[in-house]
Amino acid sequence: MATALVTGASAGIGLEFARQLASEKHDLVLVARNKSRLAEVAKELRANFGVQVEIIAADLANHDDLARVANRLSLVEPETPADPPAFGLARGETQKPVSILVNNAGFGTGQAFVGGDIAKELAVIDVLITAVLVLSKAAAQQMVKRGKGAIINVGSIAALTAGGTYAAAKAWVRTFTEGLAAELKGTGVTATVIAPGLTRSEFHQRAGIKADLFPDWTWLDASHVVREGLAAAKRGAVHSTPSLRYKAAAAALRVAPRAVVGAIGKPPGL
Repeated sequence: MATALVTGASAGIGLEFARQLASEKHDLVLVARNKSRLAEVAKELRANFGVQVEIIAADLANHDDLARVANRLSLVEPETPADPPAFGLARGETQKPVSILVNNAGFGTGQAFVGGDIAKELAVIDVLITAVLVLSKAAAQQMVKRGKGAIINVGSIAALTAGGTYAAAKAWVRTFTEGLAAELKGTGVTATVIAPGLTRSEFHQRAGIKADLFPDWTWLDASHVVREGLAAAKRGAVHSTPSLRYKAAAAALRVAPRAVVGAIGKPPGL
């Protein structure tokens, strides 16, 4: 089977991507900031699914760390590292070219823009825009050379709102993926953007958004979001909105007056 690289793989949607891809017998390269959590996830996936799991502890807002992940994606031929433990591999395991890239890492600022910390706003741009750009470029170039591959970018229904830097970054992810998909047509490589709505994970807690402010029916399960997203990627679809209610919301947001969109853009609890 293929090798998949997943960013933000230690929790939430990224962890669910790792589990579902492993269940399909794909080997994995898992990227997140917390090395100990990555090691626990790798141990779980090796034991449960018998796949090879490589881990890369990296902060994608750090350009040196981002370059390390991009270099891993640039691999075209299998390679056995001289010092496998440094790559989070078991001795004797081989680094394989990545055929599936999941750009999932992300976070919200958890603050209003005016009066907030500008460093948090810039970090969102680094992770949600710069990292997606750099990693998609590295992956697409080697995938096109080999004539196969899939790039999956986790966007958000927020891309259609006016919710500050996070929403603007997700709007960029959507438009970027659409353009990338058009450029890749006929190469054997696809690009898909997933636009989930509220999904149960650690995201909202980390952003300081109170989950109980939203009714239960608005929440999606990460397993459903990932299952629908992977199915869309397998079909070569450019877009995946994994819920009828959020498809309806997206349709409404596209035609709503921008003043209305702006009024509902601020997340509750900030």
